[in-house]
Amino acid sequence: MNDKQMQIGEVAARTELSLRTIRHYEETGLVIPSARSQGGFRLYTETDVARLMVIRRMKPLGFTLEQMRDLLDATDRLDSDDALDDGEREVLLERIRTYRQAAAEQVEKLRVQLARAEDFAGTLEARLERNSPAAQV
Repeated sequence: MNDKQMQIGEVAARTELSLRTIRHYEETGLVIPSARSQGGFRLYTETDVARLMVIRRMKPLGFTLEQMRDLLDATDRLDSDDALDDGEREVLLERIRTYRQAAAEQVEKLRVQLARAEDFAGTLEARLERNSPAAQV
């Protein structure tokens, strides 16, 4: 990824996360700014933005901060230049597979909830149509 550094406001706009949320993720150690300007402003890279996007996608699926940290650790280790033996690599890949499965299960639950919500909205729409003044003429 490129070396462009962004201040927190630009990162917030790109990730659609609030400044407060980004700072919270920094405080919890999930995403640490890659640098600070001479004036002390947080500076983020594309890699930092990518980490925030992973967190943003995990949050609505109900993953905890600890689970987010665990997944990011696994992906960081796989992406690092450190030599991993086959056993270590397989353990990390299995962790990622576990999160993929959990995400798929949550997505399915959300699909069911969405279908129920759409059904409910349709029921209300039908009731309104049946009881509107134009329907009673």
